[in-house]
Parts: sequence; structure tokens; C-alpha cells
Amino acid sequence: MTDAATFAAVFVALYIAHSVGDHWVQTSCQAATKGLPGWTGRLACGRHVLGLTLTKGTVLAPVALILGLPVTTVGVVAGLSIDAATHYWADRRTTLARLADRCGKTEFYSLGTPTHPAHPVTAEGGYAPTLGTGAYALDQSWHMLWLGIAALIIAAI
Repeated sequence: MTDAATFAAVFVALYIAHSVGDHWVQTSCQAATKGLPGWTGRLACGRHVLGLTLTKGTVLAPVALILGLPVTTVGVVAGLSIDAATHYWADRRTTLARLADRCGKTEFYSLGTPTHPAHPVTAEGGYAPTLGTGAYALDQSWHMLWLGIAALIIAAI
């Protein structure tokens, strides 16, 4: 098996697991509190990232075994560790918001929220909540970047 094929298979497994872990495994409490200041937010984010990382390992293991992927324990631990650390960093929310601001993406970050000048409204003119926010899009694209890096590390080590 080539390194490219290993990378592709690992990335697909991590991508699937990421979606499941970030949306199905994460609890409502974790989602609501992981960005809070102090230990409440840190612990909620830590629990979310732990569940997410376990999900990724659980999905990756059978893919690697069934396909006979030439991955090592060191590579998997290194890849999943960098993914977990960067996921935690972004999910604390203020960190990703600051990065978006520094990159000139503040308006896009606020898209779909009441702070955006063109926020979605109900027929009565009130704010209409939506999952389609700029913050969510930037969050997920950040995670995809690091999933790619994690897959590369796993395939290369």
C-alpha cells in the first residue's frame, strides 16, 4: 500500500469520525459550555475532545485493520494528539474568534448571528437562529485542516 493510499484511507476515517464525534457524541452540555471562561469551560471542552478523540480511534482502528494499513501506534498517537490539541484550542471559541479577527474574517465569523448586520430574521423581525453561521464554517474548516495534518502524520510515521 502506498503512503498516499494510507493517507487517503486515514483521512476518510478521521473525517467520518469527526462528524460523528462533533455532532452525535458531543453532549448538549459540552456544546453549550465548552467556550465558557474558567474551569467550567475548560473541563467541558476537555470532555468533548476526549469523546471526539475516542470516536476517531474507534473508527480508525477497524479501518486500519481491515484494509491492512501500515500505521504505527506512535503515528496514530501523534496524529490524534495534534488533532485533539488543535480541536481543543479552536473549541474554546475565543481563540478562534481572535484568529478570525486577525485574518480580517470578523464579519464572516459573525454571519448568521444577531451581531451580523444582515442577520437572519423571522417574519416578525426578530432574530432567527440558524446552524449556518460563519463561526461554525470557520470552526469546521479549521478542524478539516488539522484532520489532514493528522492523517499525514499517521501515514508518514
